[in-house]
Amino acid sequence: MSIKFGTSGLRGLSADLVGFPSAQYTTAFCQHLLVAGHAHTGDPILIGEDFRASSPTIALQCIAAIRQAGFRPITCGTLPTPALAYFGQKLQAASLMITGSHIPADRNGIKFYLPNGEIAKKDEQAICKLADAVTEQETAAAGSADCEAEAANAHFIERLKCILPTGALGGMKIGVYQHSTVARDILVDILTFYGAEAVPLGRSDQFIPVDTEAVSPETLSLLRQWAEQGDYDGFVSADGDGDRPLVADGDGVPLRGDLLGLMTARFLKADIVVTPVTSNSGIEKNGDFGVTRTQVGSPYVIAGMEAAVSAGKGKIVGFEANGGFLTATPFCPTGEAISALPTRDCFLPTLAALYLANSEKKPLSAFAQDYQMPVADADRIKDYAQARSVALMEWLRASEDNVAEFLASIGSIKAKSDIDGLRITLDDDRVIHFRPSGNAPEMRCYVEATNEADAKALLQQGLSLLRSFKV
Repeated sequence: MSIKFGTSGLRGLSADLVGFPSAQYTTAFCQHLLVAGHAHTGDPILIGEDFRASSPTIALQCIAAIRQAGFRPITCGTLPTPALAYFGQKLQAASLMITGSHIPADRNGIKFYLPNGEIAKKDEQAICKLADAVTEQETAAAGSADCEAEAANAHFIERLKCILPTGALGGMKIGVYQHSTVARDILVDILTFYGAEAVPLGRSDQFIPVDTEAVSPETLSLLRQWAEQGDYDGFVSADGDGDRPLVADGDGVPLRGDLLGLMTARFLKADIVVTPVTSNSGIEKNGDFGVTRTQVGSPYVIAGMEAAVSAGKGKIVGFEANGGFLTATPFCPTGEAISALPTRDCFLPTLAALYLANSEKKPLSAFAQDYQMPVADADRIKDYAQARSVALMEWLRASEDNVAEFLASIGSIKAKSDIDGLRITLDDDRVIHFRPSGNAPEMRCYVEATNEADAKALLQQGLSLLRSFKV
């Protein structure tokens, strides 16, 4: 069975998740809500989904399990994960998002939310323990639910309309790569609301897994083609469930997610930024805020933000290297207080980046140059068996001699961190970071260097080392 919790939610092959497993984990989640006192019998639980072919079937099975467990299921239809989470906050209701986010189309997943936000790692452990004891007799085969799709989307859009000044994006022409993301229509609508000319592009009825962190050659090719065909100020998109942004400049070149996070933190005048170790090392040098580094995954970022809130450190935000942005405290970009949303969101960083470009009268491409951050790059090797990645990481962590041997063809070690995977700073200050994916049989490599050519060369060297490792 492929199903397990990864960096954000339960993930696995769609064929494995459809049927009893989806009901099993949903039943365990409902039991956890009761045991931990997060909800009571009869309370509503919201369900949202993305556009994957398997999502409607899984959603129905989750709805049946929710009703069987004594709760009231409410479907919110296809909508972005941050919209579902925000509606859950309003109703103080737990929720489930049926999505595999950016991973391949043959996979899917479930993200679980308590009434006050995402589940933590301790909740995952409790749910897994309860799931082991769930039998098929405890789950139902089908179910129906009340529908609040229109209200959920409308509530989120009202939030988006308070982020920028009226007409803030006037004069901009933005291409919206719609593909199969549930954010596709809201992106067009909100850009238009702020005065931009939003041009829908590449809408698809088939699910396309768009990774906003390791952007595929196919996506890059599309962006370049559209840039050559029209005079665009930029392009925007999102992953499958709309919690991770993709923002590209007028030439179709994507901005890194951690650069978007930095721009948004500056836009919001944050006091503390919480971000994983994979985010660019230049963040600390480019803001009047403190920085806390964590493991990869929104639960770790949220835990870091909660610690900062408890310590009373002011305006707290978080973001991941993929650009998903979280807020732990209210913010007032236009004078009106907007409540915290401690889950990944693609819309806030997208709007912030476009606003900064338009208000400062500079192209999106200029911001990376202005901040003089190291050039970063990343890629992944698909179908990299998890047993192989585990063996590699165990061998590298066994001794510094092993790390030195592995990297002998690249350079000498200056410093290293094993907060998540293994991140090595070389003697010439280049950075290479090896990390197994938390939710797919993939191995990721992240690099930093002073220029693009060196970064790309280092990335290819790192990927080559990964491919050559034998168990």
